[in-house]
Amino acid sequence: MSDALTAVLSVPGSVGLVRFVRRNVRIAIGGGIVLLMVVLAAAAPLIAGNPNAMNPMVRLEAPSALCWFGTDNLGRDVFARTLYGAQVSLAIGFSVAVLAVAGGMLIGLFAGYYRHLDAVIMRLMDGLMAIPSILLAIALVALTNGGVGIVIVAILLPELPREVRLVRAIVLSAREQPFVEAAISGGARTRKILIRHILPSTFAPLTVQGTYVCASSILVEASLSFLGAGVPPSIPTWGNMIASSQLYLGLAPWTIFFPGMALALLVLAVNLLGDGLRDRLDPRLSRRQ
Repeated sequence: MSDALTAVLSVPGSVGLVRFVRRNVRIAIGGGIVLLMVVLAAAAPLIAGNPNAMNPMVRLEAPSALCWFGTDNLGRDVFARTLYGAQVSLAIGFSVAVLAVAGGMLIGLFAGYYRHLDAVIMRLMDGLMAIPSILLAIALVALTNGGVGIVIVAILLPELPREVRLVRAIVLSAREQPFVEAAISGGARTRKILIRHILPSTFAPLTVQGTYVCASSILVEASLSFLGAGVPPSIPTWGNMIASSQLYLGLAPWTIFFPGMALALLVLAVNLLGDGLRDRLDPRLSRRQ
């Protein structure tokens, strides 16, 4: 065992990897779980069968060697549906996080730098923050045929103002810094000031905030699917899996346990990753460590 460990540590770069893991335990654990989830979701067509294939002869069967997570009330493989449900949760979580960060960065830069636009933009953001995600999703699904895109829009709109407020606060602070005032006095163009002097200061806070948005979006998507206001029932998600199996909790608890555990594990991992990135990217916390 010691020889194997010595061989691993002798590989170039492995010592640095071990040191990084020791100093960033939460990033390593959270990032590792998220990466594992992504790999399993991407490999779902290879390692799992059709998530919608029904076999009434094996309905509500307990986990076994043939069906690792058992089957639901329609005889569908819970393992396959859990893996395919991860695809939906990851896609929606990452999409909302990326769009919210990108939109918040763009709108927040203009709101914080151009004072005459600030009041108008922030009143619009206040209006969006007043709209609950669940009620907005129900209204959008009622007006359209639903789908993943509608769920992303419904979750994105209330999340966007939080990113805008964060970037605006950073820009308002950075705009008063001596190096920005010197660039303005030197006749630098506004685009150059925003991109070169102000924009880099938003990267670290937005990266951390993006992880929290991702975790929150995954939970909201599961809640919407549970209420029937999310993606169509033909697409397996953890939320609609739990909703369709709640009547069989006492008879077949595995139909709820596995998608529920996958949801909790993914949200916990994303939050751990965000906490680790916050400690790593915050200069004050880094100096303490």
